[in-house]
Amino acid sequence: MLVGLAAKNAILIVEFAKGELEKGPPSRRRRVGGGKACFRPVLMTSFAFIFGLLPLWFASGAGAVSRRILGTAVITGMVTATGIAIFIIPMLFVLVERASQWRKPHGQGVLQGPAQSGGSGGRVPAAPYKPE
Repeated sequence: MLVGLAAKNAILIVEFAKGELEKGPPSRRRRVGGGKACFRPVLMTSFAFIFGLLPLWFASGAGAVSRRILGTAVITGMVTATGIAIFIIPMLFVLVERASQWRKPHGQGVLQGPAQSGGSGGRVPAAPYKPE
């Protein structure tokens, strides 16, 4: 459950950043607004999960030790995953995007050549289908 929630937070951040990237060159206002828009849902989800686990952390009675250990492990994991999602994932996204842009030659991304100009692109057109 912890891994799923951490992955969901990371996917939310990357999807939002990818959508903003497709809108055009990033401006400072869009970057700050995007950071605020993603920051809030990630924190709300994480804190709701952590507050839901507090009864495990403060358990008493029979089996309390195992519940406290489980609560400590999951709460610590969620706090760590939230920190990674907030600080590390956006930096990794920027690094990967820059690396992918650096490796592309200029002008790539738009099809050029016979396939774009209406030519067959070296392929022979298929015969039309004739039902029997």
